[in-house]
Amino acid sequence: MKIQIRKMNTFKIIALILLFINCTTSEDEFLVSSEELSSKEQKEFKYLALGDSYTVGESVSSNQSFPMQLSESLENVLNTSVGTKIIAKTGWRTDDLQNGIGNTRIDKPQDLVTLLIGVNNQYQGKPFEQYEKEFPELLSTALDFVEGNAEKLVVISIPDYAFTPFGQSRDVDKISREIDRYNAFARSIAIENKVRFVEITDITRSGLEQPQLVASDGLHPSGDAYSKFVDRIFPLVVERFKD
Repeated sequence: MKIQIRKMNTFKIIALILLFINCTTSEDEFLVSSEELSSKEQKEFKYLALGDSYTVGESVSSNQSFPMQLSESLENVLNTSVGTKIIAKTGWRTDDLQNGIGNTRIDKPQDLVTLLIGVNNQYQGKPFEQYEKEFPELLSTALDFVEGNAEKLVVISIPDYAFTPFGQSRDVDKISREIDRYNAFARSIAIENKVRFVEITDITRSGLEQPQLVASDGLHPSGDAYSKFVDRIFPLVVERFKD
């Protein structure tokens, strides 16, 4: 009789141990699943902004540049984190941007890339042929950062500084005519590669009628102007970030 009782007690102990192991395993699996879900929810999207002073946001606070305003809009709507990397400097031409990219470590793939470049080629009087050669090269590089997915790349037109206090002291007709030529070429290359082209030049051509669109330096767009840029760019990219 005592032997049977001992056997029963032994079986009970083994059963309790097995039950404990199963409960622990289930709890561990739950914790892992929760961590995986949390990781997915916290995924950071990568945004690369390529350009010059118009991308830097010269003469406005850093959070008022169009890349940062775009990032903030995406974060607010999608409830996710957007990691924004800006490769741009005031005064950069297409060749400067190429060098800047070459000297910077850039993770691939990016979820979104914007490209706005060319005003300094025009302003510095560089041969148009230089832009004809280097802009397509930059577009190809930008496409490589998004693994060839043209829907993740946006080309933005060049602002027209003729409609600023600074520009008024120069040959405004010549400036506008040349800016149009640069933009027409950039648009054609973008379309040829099935890349979206966002026109914002008309916004900057209101700079004299609406002084609030011009920054304090009398040359670059203001935060208000950049906000209008974002109003046009955001609808094109928000759906991509939802994927």
